[in-house]
Amino acid sequence: MDKPMKTISPRWSYFLLGLSAVSIIVSLFMVFVVVPTEATMGIIQRIFYYHVPVAWVAFLAFFVVFVASIMYLWKRSRMWDIIAHAAAEIGVIFTTLVLITGSIWAKPIWGVWWTWDARLTASLVLWLIYISYLIVRSFIAEEERAARFAAVVGIIGFVDVPIVALAIVLWGTQHPNPVIFEGGLAPTMLATLLTSLLAITSVFFLLLLQRISLRQDELRINELKRYLD
Repeated sequence: MDKPMKTISPRWSYFLLGLSAVSIIVSLFMVFVVVPTEATMGIIQRIFYYHVPVAWVAFLAFFVVFVASIMYLWKRSRMWDIIAHAAAEIGVIFTTLVLITGSIWAKPIWGVWWTWDARLTASLVLWLIYISYLIVRSFIAEEERAARFAAVVGIIGFVDVPIVALAIVLWGTQHPNPVIFEGGLAPTMLATLLTSLLAITSVFFLLLLQRISLRQDELRINELKRYLD
């Protein structure tokens, strides 16, 4: 493996921190003040404005793992492995949030916290796949070997992402139809969703840059320790 790439400029982190803070504040105001209460589901529907963006970011994180894993196996560059590992950790967190917010939304609407709906089941499988990715990295002592095995899991595991996304179309699940693409959202609702999407996506990239930076620091410290020993 080669040495880590040069540390990412902190200016990007400052920019993303500011964008995240502003967009989160604006999205909270829009969700709880501006957007109207949905006529059928009532106030619980407001969780939609965070449940959907969190799901989008989980998919985005695993797409980053997928691409970075391919690049690592091709180039054998340590930086690609660092990116894949960081994105997988963040993706697991956001998939956990998807499952939690979905359960909170399901209870008053479906009457249960969980049902073995096709999309829910596929989402749980996705979570387990990337938990496995992290376990592989933890239990294989040799770093390069762990990176290779994890890259394979990251690539194969991404197959479940389109299954989750298309579950409604393929199996007609309990989830509602994708009203976003059918023009079923009022302008204020759509604007609120897009603002929340910007907020959560900017948080993802901020976390990704910070985790990459931390991992680079860890590698430098380990190399320094080996040198001193």
